[in-house]
Amino acid sequence: MENPFITKSYERKEWFCDREEELQQLLRNTTGHTDTTLISQRRMGKTGLILRLFDELSDKRPDIQTIYLDVFASRNLDDFIKMMAEAAMKTFPQKSTIGEKLMAFIKALRPQFSFDPITGEPQLQISYQTTHEKEYTLLGLFEFLDSQNTPIVMAIDEFQQIREYPEQNMEALLRTYIQQTKNITFIFCGSKKHIMTDIFANERKPFYSSTAFVSLGKIPSEIYKDFIINLFGQKKRSIDSGAIDFILEWTRRHTYYTQQLCHTIYDNGATNIGLDEVKSSCAQLMQHGEAVYLQYRQMLTDKQWNFLIAIAKEGCVSQITAADFLRKYRIGSPSAARKQADALCEKGLLNAEVTLHRTEYTVNDVFFSRWLERL
Repeated sequence: MENPFITKSYERKEWFCDREEELQQLLRNTTGHTDTTLISQRRMGKTGLILRLFDELSDKRPDIQTIYLDVFASRNLDDFIKMMAEAAMKTFPQKSTIGEKLMAFIKALRPQFSFDPITGEPQLQISYQTTHEKEYTLLGLFEFLDSQNTPIVMAIDEFQQIREYPEQNMEALLRTYIQQTKNITFIFCGSKKHIMTDIFANERKPFYSSTAFVSLGKIPSEIYKDFIINLFGQKKRSIDSGAIDFILEWTRRHTYYTQQLCHTIYDNGATNIGLDEVKSSCAQLMQHGEAVYLQYRQMLTDKQWNFLIAIAKEGCVSQITAADFLRKYRIGSPSAARKQADALCEKGLLNAEVTLHRTEYTVNDVFFSRWLERL
């Protein structure tokens, strides 16, 4: 029987939890031709929300075409162009009118074609002689899509990755090209809040004040609770209220980890689910992750590892230089604490969430955090 607790992407709206307010805001923005910056922690569900939006647009505005590209793995302008072209090819199949024109446009660039051995989707490699040729190709791709006389919504996921490119003018270049489009509405998604904020809210940067902002937080407990009860109920299974409370507390209502735990509980097959079944699934998930967690130990210094354990045991720390915290976990000086925190954030193991009054530090991976707190 198909598991309704999705841990990858999006499948159907019946298996998608809440985000109604954010969805309606995105619908208003995209149908009103307002570009949007969408920010959330990694694995909080922003990609699923984008695909849920695309599903809704398909129903309510079938005239709008949607393009999704994830640039997290991109390293430079070449990769960005390649990913954008491949995403457009996926939206406009070769047999469609626009698809034929798109293929003719791409073939004029004299690319090398191959096909993904798993998905069968086309992949391409374009060779350039100069940087100017790359920029001209990117401009041409934007102009081609914009000239097709059809409204397009383009979502660019992990947009902050452009800050890692060796090309220093990426923000100015993209802003110039995007500003010229009339038929494309953009959604810029990112998981590094401080970088995304600097790109779109810093008055000295090219994208300043060019988008509306939407931020994803945690789904309210009661909404998530009803969702879990309903999905188990649809499959003729029951789950205790206390067991759901434990799920939401143990996963800290972080979307991916809540879904993954429920997915595991469902796979384990119990029809009447109580606290024992939930705790057994928690132990199973930590055991599955242990090999990776031990690899983390090998890549960290003793001080970094001990600092990570301290954050995990506290759950969330907003005063990493507080005397009580430093003394309790034998961290050392305030400067030592800041040094460890910066290093762990750089490695992606620690998350620093900046709020109006403070910065809150948590271990990025909730399951890893739960494993660490037992040490």
